[in-house]
Order: sequence, then C-alpha cells, then structure tokens
Amino acid sequence: MSEYLKFEKICMEFPGVKALDDMSFGVNKGEIVAFLGENGAGKSTLLKILNGDYHHTSGKVYIDGKEVEFHSPNEAIKAGISVIYQERQLAPYLSVAENIFMGNPPTKNGFIDFKELNKKAKEIIDEFGLPITPETPVKKISVAFQQMVEIMKAYNRKADIICFDEPTAPLTDSEIVILFQIINKLKAQGKAIIYVSHRMNEIFEITDRVVVFKDGKLMGVENTGDVTEAQLIKMMVGRDIGDVFNDLKRNDKIGDVVLEMKNVSNSSIKDISLQVKAGEIVGFSGLAGAGRTEVARAIFGADPITSGEITLKGKPYHPKSPRDAMDRGIALCPEDRKLEGLSLILTVRENSSLAILGNLCKAGFVNFKQERDFTSKAIKEFNIKTPTMEQKVNNLSGGNQQKIVLARWMAMNPQLIIFDEPTKGIDVGAKSEIYHMICEAARKGVAVIMISSELPEVIGISDRILVMKDGKIKADIPRKDATEQLILSYAMLDEKENEKEAAV
Repeated sequence: MSEYLKFEKICMEFPGVKALDDMSFGVNKGEIVAFLGENGAGKSTLLKILNGDYHHTSGKVYIDGKEVEFHSPNEAIKAGISVIYQERQLAPYLSVAENIFMGNPPTKNGFIDFKELNKKAKEIIDEFGLPITPETPVKKISVAFQQMVEIMKAYNRKADIICFDEPTAPLTDSEIVILFQIINKLKAQGKAIIYVSHRMNEIFEITDRVVVFKDGKLMGVENTGDVTEAQLIKMMVGRDIGDVFNDLKRNDKIGDVVLEMKNVSNSSIKDISLQVKAGEIVGFSGLAGAGRTEVARAIFGADPITSGEITLKGKPYHPKSPRDAMDRGIALCPEDRKLEGLSLILTVRENSSLAILGNLCKAGFVNFKQERDFTSKAIKEFNIKTPTMEQKVNNLSGGNQQKIVLARWMAMNPQLIIFDEPTKGIDVGAKSEIYHMICEAARKGVAVIMISSELPEVIGISDRILVMKDGKIKADIPRKDATEQLILSYAMLDEKENEKEAAV
C-alpha cells in the first residue's frame, strides 16, 4: 500500500521557537493515523501546514506522489483536504444546512436552491442520526451539535484526506459512537484519516497507527496494536507518570459547609439542592445538556435564579452578576477557556493578574513592578511554560492556558472554585499537573466543584459525585461506591429503569 500523504523532513520555525524539526512519515489511504503528543508538541502546527494556514520553513509535502504547497485553506480544500479543528469554524447566524454546504450550495438559475439545500442536508443529518433540523440557526444548537455540524461540513466535501483535531471533546458517549461509525465508513471508502486526541481509549479503539510527537520532533510511528498506553505516554512525555489518581495528595480534613443550595431552579435547572464543604471536591457528571454547566453559571451569577435559595458560609447569597460572585470569593474556570476564560490577545502577565488588578492599582494606575512580581511567582508556582511573561496567551498550549486561568483565580484566595471541564483538550502530562493543582486547592481549604465528561477523571479526583439528568440531580455517590456503570445508569436511565437495574 503506497503512502497517499507523505511528509518529508518538515521543519517549521517561529521567532525563537522551532515548532517542527525534521518531521518525516506518511499516511495511507484507508488508514486512520493518530497524532499523539503533549500540547505544544507540534501536532496542530503540522495540520496547519497541511491546511495552508502555515508555510513550512523547509521540507516537502506529497499527495499521491506529487509535491504540494498550499498558501491558503481554500487551496487545501480544493485539493481534497478537510481539517476539522477543535475551535469551530461556523457561521452562527446561518442555518445548519447553509453551514454544511458552505462554499458549495446547490443552485438554481444562479441562486441558492434552498429546497434542495435543506433536502440534501437532511439526508446527511439522518445519516449521522442527529435530532436537529436543516433550517435551525447554528447558534441555537448545543456546542456538541455544532461540532457535529463541523464534521458534517467536512464529510460533505468528500475530501480524500480528513483530519480530526480533538473531535470528541464536546460530544457525549452516544454521539462519539456515531462519529466513530462515520470515521470507519470514511476509512472503508479509502480516505486517509488523521485523528488527533488526548483520549487514549479513543486512540486504541479507532486508529491503525500512532505518530508520537515531542517538542516538535518525531518520537516514533507505531502500529496501535503493538504498543501499550504506558509505552505511548512515556514516548510523548519522556517519563513514566504512574497512576495519576493514586498519586494524588488528597485532603482528609473536610470542613464546614461553604455553599448550600436549596430547591434552586431557573429555565435550565430544576429543584437543585446540594452542599459543598471546605476542602471537599464535589464532582458533577451527566450527559451533554444535563444541566451541569447551568448549575455552575447560576452559582457564579451568570444566569438568574427564579426560585430557591443559596447560602454562602451560612449567609444568604443572591448573585446578580459574576462580579457579585467574585466579591464573595467564588471563582469559575469556564468550559470554553478561550471564549470565556482568557483574553487571547493579551499577555501572560495581563491575563494572570486580571482577578486581582484592583489590588495592584494605586491612584488608578497599575503598579507594574508588583504585577510582574506576582506573574513571575505564578509562572513558577503553576509551572507555566512560556518564553516570557510578555508572550501572548494565544501562542501557548491548552494546558498552559488552563494553568493561567487557575493561577488567576487562586490569587484571589477563593472560598469556592468551580472547574468546568478543566482538562478538555489537554494532554496526559498537563492533566496530571492540573489534577495535583485541584487537590492542592482542596488541601488549602477551598471548596471545589469539578464538572467533567470523562468518567475516569470525575471518579478519580472527586470525594463524591453528583449525577445530573434533565436539569435535576439524580444521585449523590461517594467515591468509594462510584463506578462508570453506576454513574451512567443514573445519567441515562429514568427512575424505574434504575430500579430494575438495581434489582438485577
């Protein structure tokens, strides 16, 4: 089998940084190849070279034996390449159908044939098994469904090379099953497929070979069935990270109740009652749309509460805005750190100090020495990898961006900190660091809420787990009793079905 896509001695240099160094390997037709490596290892850089976003410093790219060089994504698309990035590239005010057929809609007499457009889009939607309509504006569907629209857009282009960059990050387990069916169908059609993911179980489930990156260099190309997870991790991080959950230093001194919610409801959540104590890590689990993020937003004052009551350390708490929450010592690391957690065009220094900027000001002016001293300490304490504190946050890896968000909130000495999908799109090495930082916050007496779609993660780090379904809390499970099967049964089944499961 000849290599349909081939990279030969690819190098990519940015000012002061060598992002790729002598990268050489190929991808066959009818094959799924994983790109594996820590954030910043060079995976996305190589995809952007293939897609025409970047122009490589040296080396050659071949497709079907012919050297190619793209100067724009449009040129790559015309050559039969589709790259589905983790950051969605959709027009939110256009319909699902318009997004799927963007750039190549069916026409009639020189105008878009909307009847045919919606008909063809419906055929693709039905093939994916999704409960959405072609006419619905993209901005009105969930993040998970928006990701599926992005995938359907690439699927519709009938590209010969399809690259998936962390495609399952916002998807539920059932949606992942559908996605894998589509990817395997594309493989059977002879497509060359590149699959980027930090989720090891996905790598072993769906890929044929694994290309391992580290610091811009090729560490090896292995048949997926010939290596173990531990071997791959050691190749990508350069060390054995051990059992990340067993190695955590947990807090064994749970304090008094910090946050209590009694029968809290709004348009998204119903009759929520819970307690979170000082030094306790309470995990939230459930399928997409179950209401986990909505509970966090209500606590943080981002969404209004229509009924019920909240107390913070025994005192009434009625946040009307995130500013109210921050003033009372509540912090939120949001699910979408790039959209809601960071200002990407600002520097590491400017982002790190945002939460305590008022403390660094005198007579309305920022004391830059204090700000630099604080940032320098944060970079060291949270192991933020950056060439300088003046580096723009947009140029850092996802793991380092998340550390900046965490450093900023911990600087305000919060009573309660909420992590919404804290390791989304982060490699295993950075995940381990984030877990230790979350546990360290609990050891300092901070009450912690952690929302995660990864069951091993929510079981491994939480003291107890609240399972949500349809905007309600369905179960409160101590870590010692938690299993993936038990959590999924509450997340997916109704009460009567759960009773039957328990009786078996």
